Amino acid sequence: MSAPSAPSTSSPRPLGGVAVGLALVLVAVLIGVIGQRAVGPQADLVANPGVVATGRTTTVEVTAKGMRYHPDRIEVPAGDRLVILVTNADDRRHDLVLANGARTPTIPRGETARLDAGVIGADLDGWCSLPGHRQQGMVLSITAVGGTGSAAHDGHDGHGVGPDGSTSATPRVDAMADPDPGFTARDASLPPAGAGRVHRVELRVQEVEREVAPGVRQRLWTFNGTAPGPVLRGRVGDTFEVTLINDGTIDHGIDFHAGALAPDGPMRPIDPGESLVYRFTATKAGIWMYHCSTMPMLHHIGNGMYGAVIIDPPDLPAVDREYVLVQSELYLGPDGEPGDLAKMQAERPDAVVFNGYVSQYAHRPLSARVGERVRVWLLNAGPNRVSAFHIVGAQFDAVFREGAWELRPTDPGGAQVLDLVPAAGGFVETVFPEPGHYPFVSHVMVDAERGARGVFEVTR
Repeated sequence: MSAPSAPSTSSPRPLGGVAVGLALVLVAVLIGVIGQRAVGPQADLVANPGVVATGRTTTVEVTAKGMRYHPDRIEVPAGDRLVILVTNADDRRHDLVLANGARTPTIPRGETARLDAGVIGADLDGWCSLPGHRQQGMVLSITAVGGTGSAAHDGHDGHGVGPDGSTSATPRVDAMADPDPGFTARDASLPPAGAGRVHRVELRVQEVEREVAPGVRQRLWTFNGTAPGPVLRGRVGDTFEVTLINDGTIDHGIDFHAGALAPDGPMRPIDPGESLVYRFTATKAGIWMYHCSTMPMLHHIGNGMYGAVIIDPPDLPAVDREYVLVQSELYLGPDGEPGDLAKMQAERPDAVVFNGYVSQYAHRPLSARVGERVRVWLLNAGPNRVSAFHIVGAQFDAVFREGAWELRPTDPGGAQVLDLVPAAGGFVETVFPEPGHYPFVSHVMVDAERGARGVFEVTR
């Protein structure tokens, strides 16, 4: 389906600083409990095999709304069979899984599913199994009145993350390891903006398994199969018409910081197989973030759903070489699985990277020549860590940050770093004075061993 949105001339809406600022306010609407007891056959599932079945059935109605279950606590007499009628009144799909193995299918918006929990003899946990929903607080507890206490519980949130963010199943990142000989780094070169003033773009949500470091593979949620997604470029006054198609298995949406418009329609999550059209006019210059707008956004951004839109400042001078780097963090789950939300919430990344792969430009350097003017655009997609971009052995004579020139080549001073909070962006320019290898880094002293790095290889 398609939902066009008209452009607006109001000020762009920034994402904010750290990941806490990414969260929207969740609305919780309490729905009453209908508890009823009726004679019925004993269910096959038994939460505690030692309990004596009463032959009665307790039926409870639960509503999923605002990333919560209402009610989220259920009491049932020990020995009763429990049936839960789950109605999804949210604008997203949900399910309900119990620790004894009982579960509903995925429930579309506005529909109801019946869950037979079996004979209840002890306390039982429940949760929504869609990615990130449980960690967002979508949990339910069942208390067996007169029972024997806890029976089936699943205490692992995320992947059993320890206090330092580590997990026993997490693959190890070695930033110094060489990629395979056939490895090709992501092309960081930035083509100039095209002549057209209307840009029609198709972005497909794709869930793909990709190598993110030598020997480390993760299942990423992406736009068009890459993390970061495609770089879009235009000028002030250009119109972008983006068709978002959800080819994934869960709901996703999109938010373009380069446009200013009410988020109600174009930023709504869409289910697998659905599509929408997002239209905006670029009214302000800069490098802008786009990202999945579906809650929990921390999980969607942290698992690869982000990219950059570059809107050239008026009369932007031409340069000899132009590159774009998107800084982000990796929060690894087990090999071949999505990133770990619990580690994202703990702000314990396994690595900070440029353009989605650990140290790729240290092994496949970016090129330049002595005397050339080089412009580097940088977006800090986060979701948590600040960026402080520095090229060892070089000085910046031009700095453009968050829509404003801070330094121009004609100014007498210079700059050594471009520092950016999450979701912020800008560019720097330099002229390399002599041949050699010039490392570039995100100078963040906290967890420096996980920092993003690369190299410029400068020749005559």
